[in-house]
Amino acid sequence: MASATTSFRSDIRFLLGDEERSLRDVDPQMTVLEYLRLTERKSGTKEGCAEGDCGACTVVLGEPDGKGGMAYRTVNACIQFVPTLDGKQLLTVEHLKTKDGSLHPVQQAMVETHGSQCGFCTPGFVMSLYQLWLDGGEDDRGAINDALAGNLCRCTGYGPIIEAARKAGGVAANDSAEQKRRADIATKLTAMVEGEGTLALEHPAGRYFAPRTSDELAALLVAHPDATVLAGGTDVGLWVTKMLKRLDPIIYIGDVDDLKSVTEADDALVIGAGVTYSRAHDALGRVASDVGELVRRIGSRQIRNAGTVGGNIANGSPIGDTPPALIALGAKVVLRMGDVRREVPLEEFFITYGKQDRHPGEFVESVIVPKPQSGLVFKAYKISKRFDQDITAVLGAFAIKIDDGKVSEFRAAFGGMAGTPMRAKKCEAALIGKDWDEANLNAAQMALASEFSPMTDMRASKEYRMLVAQNLLTKLFIETSAPDIATRLVGKEAAHV
Repeated sequence: MASATTSFRSDIRFLLGDEERSLRDVDPQMTVLEYLRLTERKSGTKEGCAEGDCGACTVVLGEPDGKGGMAYRTVNACIQFVPTLDGKQLLTVEHLKTKDGSLHPVQQAMVETHGSQCGFCTPGFVMSLYQLWLDGGEDDRGAINDALAGNLCRCTGYGPIIEAARKAGGVAANDSAEQKRRADIATKLTAMVEGEGTLALEHPAGRYFAPRTSDELAALLVAHPDATVLAGGTDVGLWVTKMLKRLDPIIYIGDVDDLKSVTEADDALVIGAGVTYSRAHDALGRVASDVGELVRRIGSRQIRNAGTVGGNIANGSPIGDTPPALIALGAKVVLRMGDVRREVPLEEFFITYGKQDRHPGEFVESVIVPKPQSGLVFKAYKISKRFDQDITAVLGAFAIKIDDGKVSEFRAAFGGMAGTPMRAKKCEAALIGKDWDEANLNAAQMALASEFSPMTDMRASKEYRMLVAQNLLTKLFIETSAPDIATRLVGKEAAHV
């Protein structure tokens, strides 16, 4: 636990480009977008949606990578709060100007490929391409598409912009001058905040704390049990920009290093609550490829670079994408209050809409994800109106083991079908120990109808959700059955899957 001697400081320290900034008396809920446009008068960063969807506000954040260099990522400035810049480097489109005043290679490529028309969205696209450039460039269309999925353009079309990404190339990984530049920045950032105490802001609009260790975090939450815990801000940011909430105090976990680790053992993966989707992606993909693909489709790269697996669980959304998959895998959540920890099966963490098994002052410390045992097949299916960057209408996740034509193990979980992510226990019971055939498939589908009562909203009607959930079972059956059964059923069922 943090001791009473923990020191605090009240100024936000970061680099804006290469220039040092030390900010005091800042509203903790001021967004980076507001700061750039209203305080710094850097108007290249645009406001489109103010909810992290359109990408017009895309900026690049850099922070020391722990290896003597810098790691860069794109984020949405419209939902990032200014205090979260502490200890980082903020880069905007204005910082791409070269020493001789010429266009940056990324900007030049956009000009040469005619990658812009009205220009409103262009700075955001340029910053996403700039991050690719910083990482050495990209030629693969799929990877470029992933990088640009969070940047929306309604007039140019993506073809010329994709060509610009290819044409721009990237900085050479072994470029000695670039390596030295990054090492110098990392050293400078570390010196700015190292040993200077925990950031604690007192402002008439609210308080803000940014602990550096999980012990400090635990102590702060005991002292402020009703605080809003902020991780990536991909949900909390909208509470401010769309719902106009005042949050006091805010406790930010993005600087807690011991919550940002991914530990892989033979039988399980342990993901710290501060691990972003981007960082968790590869490890989750090794647990089950469908989980990796599911994470790739969550939001945009900007959202995945900020949002965390732990935050997706802690906010208890009924349409969060990771919880159903993790429930089907038998995951547990580790909760901590002070020095006391407890493990809760993830399916039991969600009690009802808006309520989780988490007491005031308690926080999600990590998630334990078991690896599927030999013979267990895992499948996850996300249904949404768009393939990329869309909220799920229905998500089905299944872990099934079939021995000699019988279902020996089966776990099923759904999102979008109830007030919480929910395990389908009646559906499971209809199949476990039974032949994996059409008759028992139909029984499992009927069981779903008896245990879920989905709602109708702007994403889907209740009837559609139930039909989709049942048809996802058919999809699972086809994909895990003998080829002759699959061939026969595809023609009959494909139109409904």
